[in-house]
Amino acid sequence: MSKKVALLILSALLVILSISGCGQGQKNQGASGDVVKVGWIGSLTGDQAVWGQSELNTLKMLAEELNNSGGVLGKKIEIVGYDTRGDATEAVNAVKRLISQDKVIAIIGPNTSSSAMAISGILEEMKVPDIATVATNPKVTVLDGKVKPFNFRVCFIDPYQGAVAAGYAYDVLGFKKAAVLYDVTDEYSQGLAEFFIKTFEEKGGQIVAKEAFKSGDTDFRPQLSKIKAASPDVIFMPYFFKEVALSAKQARDLGIKSVLMGGDGWPSDTLLEMAADAVEGSYFVNHLDFDDPAVQEFKQKYNAKYGKMPELNGYLAHDAFFVLVDAIKRANSFDPVAIRDALETVDIQGITGRIRISKDTHNPEGKEAAIIKIEGGKYKFQQKYAVTE
Repeated sequence: MSKKVALLILSALLVILSISGCGQGQKNQGASGDVVKVGWIGSLTGDQAVWGQSELNTLKMLAEELNNSGGVLGKKIEIVGYDTRGDATEAVNAVKRLISQDKVIAIIGPNTSSSAMAISGILEEMKVPDIATVATNPKVTVLDGKVKPFNFRVCFIDPYQGAVAAGYAYDVLGFKKAAVLYDVTDEYSQGLAEFFIKTFEEKGGQIVAKEAFKSGDTDFRPQLSKIKAASPDVIFMPYFFKEVALSAKQARDLGIKSVLMGGDGWPSDTLLEMAADAVEGSYFVNHLDFDDPAVQEFKQKYNAKYGKMPELNGYLAHDAFFVLVDAIKRANSFDPVAIRDALETVDIQGITGRIRISKDTHNPEGKEAAIIKIEGGKYKFQQKYAVTE
């Protein structure tokens, strides 16, 4: 056989092997070695870094504990995390890197709806599941009535959260007139505002003012002055803690006495540090009661390891981690597609509540919301509250 013919045969064999490998897709993700990798994406820089760091800390702590007790299916879990800087494009790039380069079997995060929606296409293309933590927009998992096959979450959604806030304001607190101040550039804020207004009006309440601002704004006084003139009983502020602190302080400076109310974007030590007096007596909808006995062990372990208490996101990252572990065990496999299939059957007791993943929506079914009041510069649980979705 001539040298030229031998080289041609070798080249053909290499092509065949290459094609065969490509045909496996992501099937062999995490299938070899003693360690499997799980990805995480979220904000480690910017205003929401405090939440992202809490998520990543939680996952690393839980993986270490699991590994020390023998791992899962005989393998240890390694957490690989990337900073999205709160940017949807960065989130897509991070997911591509996690799947193609790091060979993760699944991804946890992000905590923002815009990033969670942006990664749907690449997840489906590369067939690796994702479990969002605090991404509450309905479109994260369902679009135009069709469930996204590789997107899951452990939190309740904006329509439910907005309806809970409105129901509690009207039925429990007895408020009849409400104003809404929201971020017109943020889908999370828009969603909560929409469903708060819908539910409040359906119950017989009156929306006396609806004012908007844009992300990055720091002066809310023009909008708040209009709201003050409408004399609402309650002002619904469905946005994040930094803007809540600024707008609440400005509202009180203008002499507004209305009760303030918000959603799960509120809870953070930063809010109390920036505006404890301004938000005193306010209410917000949350995913859990921070004083619930079920969460104390996690809080103590986190505090012992990191010298501080976890943020809200840490609790949901905790539940996302154990939802994934449960799915791996149900699948008896590290194949991402098998894990995806098993995620549709998950039913576990998390520290944020019972998590039963719906096959039709990939959302947890029937999770109750917690109503929290700010009293004496602390978050105090009021009651669990549910509405019919």
